[in-house]
Amino acid sequence: MHIPGWVYVLLFVLFDIIMTVILQKGVTQNDTRVKLSSPLTGVWGMVSKMWRECNFVFVLNLLLVGFIYLAVLMLFNRFWIATPVMLVLVILIALVEHFKVSVRYETILPSDVSFVSNGDAGSLFSFIPSGSGGLIAAVVVAMVLVVVLFVALNHFDMRHGKMIDFVGHRAGDAVGVVRHETDGQANESESKGGNRADGGRRAGKSLGAALRIVCIAVPLLLVLGFSYQVGQINTFTNAFAKTMGYIPSMWDSVYDAQRNGPLVSFLGQAHPKVMDQPSDYSEATMKQVAKRYSAEAAKINKTRTAKMSDSSVVFILSESYSDPSRVPGIKLNHDPIPNTREIRKHTTGGYMLSSGYGGGTANLEYMSLTGMSMANFDPSLTSPYQQLIPGEKWTPTINQLWGSKEHSVAFHPYEPSMYLRANNYKKFGFSHFYSLEPPDVIAHRAKIDSSPYVSDASSYQSVYESMKKNPQNEFVQLATMQNHMPYQNWYKGNDFKARSTDPSQPLGADENESINTYAKGANITDAATAKFLRQMDSLKKPVTVVFYGDHLPGIYKTASADQKNSLALHTTDYFIWSNKASGRQGYKSPDGQYSSPNFFMAQAAEQTNSKVTPFLAFLTRLHGKVSAMEPPVVNQIQGWSRIPEGQPIYLDAKGQPMAASDFDAQTKQLMHDYKLIQYDVTAGKGYLKDAGFMD
Repeated sequence: MHIPGWVYVLLFVLFDIIMTVILQKGVTQNDTRVKLSSPLTGVWGMVSKMWRECNFVFVLNLLLVGFIYLAVLMLFNRFWIATPVMLVLVILIALVEHFKVSVRYETILPSDVSFVSNGDAGSLFSFIPSGSGGLIAAVVVAMVLVVVLFVALNHFDMRHGKMIDFVGHRAGDAVGVVRHETDGQANESESKGGNRADGGRRAGKSLGAALRIVCIAVPLLLVLGFSYQVGQINTFTNAFAKTMGYIPSMWDSVYDAQRNGPLVSFLGQAHPKVMDQPSDYSEATMKQVAKRYSAEAAKINKTRTAKMSDSSVVFILSESYSDPSRVPGIKLNHDPIPNTREIRKHTTGGYMLSSGYGGGTANLEYMSLTGMSMANFDPSLTSPYQQLIPGEKWTPTINQLWGSKEHSVAFHPYEPSMYLRANNYKKFGFSHFYSLEPPDVIAHRAKIDSSPYVSDASSYQSVYESMKKNPQNEFVQLATMQNHMPYQNWYKGNDFKARSTDPSQPLGADENESINTYAKGANITDAATAKFLRQMDSLKKPVTVVFYGDHLPGIYKTASADQKNSLALHTTDYFIWSNKASGRQGYKSPDGQYSSPNFFMAQAAEQTNSKVTPFLAFLTRLHGKVSAMEPPVVNQIQGWSRIPEGQPIYLDAKGQPMAASDFDAQTKQLMHDYKLIQYDVTAGKGYLKDAGFMD
């Protein structure tokens, strides 16, 4: 039978929809392990929000899948061949997505593609869970049926699915044959007509080939251009994607794929803009930087007697920990953190400037472990854990100063997939990551009353028992969960009561309940932390604890409505404490009243009187000039698409804002060197790697 062209168009649209749905189905499970942070979004939910929310991200996925489909169609130039090839490929991708989500609660990432291109395709088999034989067999049968169906359709189609066929006309039809009375004249005319027909065929083939090349190149360039620009603010592509409903959700790759579609989610992470290259960046420049801070390290080390690895160091990221009584317009009937206040009187501590409000935990964690600052990154890079680290070849972190990975362990009483921690911690060099999922399940998982999260006391007990068993010095990373949002009257007998200091602006019922619940949680953390320090004091090996709240909870609706409260809503509590065995208990740094997490590793070296690397020497000098620094912040719950404008925030030793234009020459040099160092490590050529700059 002869199939008209418009039928091919309809079939193209139909199969485009089918393939988009199959891809979406691959990341949609019947349940989700991260029940509180990432609500399940099914295929129908993605489609129905077109009329429920005027969100057309499904159409955006259709367009991108359609562009790739068109390119493959033109490559083969056979509808009944290209379509089953695309269908089989999409089914395989969806199957891998399904397995990876089931096993790791993680979607296919750009870094997975690099594994395949580097010859490590076998790693994909690690995503296949046991007992999947039936599903694999069903998928294989489905793919075979697809191929058989399209072979049959190709047989019945007179055109055999050929899409572009500009090969000219038959000679007789094209030019006609002019008959003359003599055979010679007739032969001459036929010969001329044949030559014209051959020319027509050649021209037709050239036109068809050119059209196919255009139809391959243009769609692929559009997809490639989308991947390079969708993750960068102030671009047409990014604005277009947001108009269509694209809302990045970088904390959870599965939720991001469910919310935005797996293809859009994947492309959104493929080419993040990390940093602008400094104009003077070169190997020669980086050698000068390495030399400059090697000399600084030598000066500092004249008065230092220890090494970082001579002590155990514990970094505690206390989820949403901050003093609610410092929030403008809020008054509490009890002091929620009396122990923290007392601890800070006798050791280094004060206030930490946070880039987040209500979220952004992993960014603060990233800065504390790497010494890099979010203030130096391009605003398009909203989540290094998701966008940067998976593709990095070199990621120096503080725990690597302890040498072998056996001396680095991490704890997080929640899902290991969040922010891709499981993979990132491996890259950082942690030997074990204890979480709620195998292979390393955290020892203590008790919860308080109706709270859905593991208590801080349980997390501390897991860390204490692990350190007590290990006589060696080690680096320990703990990110807690007890005070994670939401805050829904979890605790029995909670006597904390919050009120507004302005009678004209009383707290709403929901805000009041959240603050009361949060205050009780912070109070419980305060007591548990004091107990943990007593346990650390009982150990015979030297231990230093760096404790900090990552951000304020996003519950202060009244206070956050006033931009004048911005700095107060981005200032959390921190301290650096050492036990008796360290010989440094009671040390209080003169520069410790204000800080930001990128300086913690340098401050830990000062606290333990440890010799510094050139990088730590640099951070030490910078912290002496700029006490805290963060990118521009807003009083909104942490998002991944709204980037505030303006210069980064800099604080002096008294917590007062500083203007970059007022920096002295030395501070300007330090800030420029910071950008050079951070660019070289994260986006550049890694000249510092072999210069001994980080170790």
